[in-house]
Amino acid sequence: MDSGRVTTPFGRRPMTLGLLASQIKAQKIEESSSVDKWKIYRALCQAKPLLDISDRALAVLNALLSFYPHNELSSERNLVVFPSNTQLSIRCHGMAEPTVRRHMAALVSAGLVIRKDSPNGKRYARKTRQGDISEAYGFSLAPLLARAAEIERLAEKVAAERLHVQLIKERLTLCRRDISKLISAAITEEAGGDWWRVQEAFHLILNKLPRVAPPHLIASVLAELEDLRTEILKRLETQIKTEDSSANDSQNERHIQITESESYLDSEARPESAEIEFTTVNSVNHADTMHAEDDASVTAENVIPRSVSLSTIIDYCPDIALYGPNARVRNWQDLIQATTLVSSMLQIGPSAYRQASAAMGPQNAAAVVACILQKGESVASPGGYLRSLARLAEQGRFNAWPMLAALRRNSVSGERGPQTPPYAPPPN
Repeated sequence: MDSGRVTTPFGRRPMTLGLLASQIKAQKIEESSSVDKWKIYRALCQAKPLLDISDRALAVLNALLSFYPHNELSSERNLVVFPSNTQLSIRCHGMAEPTVRRHMAALVSAGLVIRKDSPNGKRYARKTRQGDISEAYGFSLAPLLARAAEIERLAEKVAAERLHVQLIKERLTLCRRDISKLISAAITEEAGGDWWRVQEAFHLILNKLPRVAPPHLIASVLAELEDLRTEILKRLETQIKTEDSSANDSQNERHIQITESESYLDSEARPESAEIEFTTVNSVNHADTMHAEDDASVTAENVIPRSVSLSTIIDYCPDIALYGPNARVRNWQDLIQATTLVSSMLQIGPSAYRQASAAMGPQNAAAVVACILQKGESVASPGGYLRSLARLAEQGRFNAWPMLAALRRNSVSGERGPQTPPYAPPPN
């Protein structure tokens, strides 16, 4: 090692082995080697997470490079630049001089520049009679040339990691969408199986992801979600095959029945009760204290079909539309998605919602939650209220029509409270 080419800091700044190592590495520059200064700077910007430097430090380095008169850093030229702190501050878009000095020290510590101090600590250059620089004191850019290949490798590594993270995030997004829509379809179409429990497992996996997750955690969650998606697809494929088989059998049976029962159809009229099922509606007590039995009780006065259409629910319970996708409910899937969100806002436990869906069906359960939201603060305990209705439905003593009809009557008569729900809708 040429000891004459080693420089120590001026003043109180101490000499460290790290600074010495940077100077030794900077001396190992191959002859006639060169690199485009802006190309190596762009590589540094990519590799900064691995070099532990900030964007402000890179802004100072950019200003230093602008003082180098050539586009290429070459071993055959002088690599020392000697701007004052005032000039650096101007080219750093007005950065304060103390901040410039702090980030310059960070660049020196990172081994990207070398401080070559003069005997009095000033930055200047001595020139020959021909105008060439014979000696310069300031900041040497030699480490950038010496570490060019290393910096480019680090930049490629960071770019590859970034691409890997982007790919697994894309796969995670697609997997989440697939699982969410498959579960919604299974619940809406009442496929066999405890799909609410599957949905709970889905949310438990997603809750493992913090707002800013490291790549290894994203990959781990993605593997769990892909396993869950595979299991869901297997269940649904089995369900579809079973339904297709049953449909083929029933089609053959229906063909035989029609052939054998033509005389019966011609000779006897079918009872009207076989055409459609009816239930009756009771006047619901809308006092401050409401009971589930009041919404389920029936009399023989009014007769209304059991089937509840989506348009009827939206017409009678307009507040639920605020919680659908883009504040709209266009189909049953949107309604179930909205009522799932509303049930968590009303502090209705997942088990209570599952019990209601199992007892009265997902569509009726969604209609009941929409009614509870529409009633607002008059329902003191939405979770207990829904459980009570679910128990009545298990006994065959409840359907959603009386609740909807009562809401409609009170809305028409003006007894309903404010038209906006007591819960703020989620932001779009």
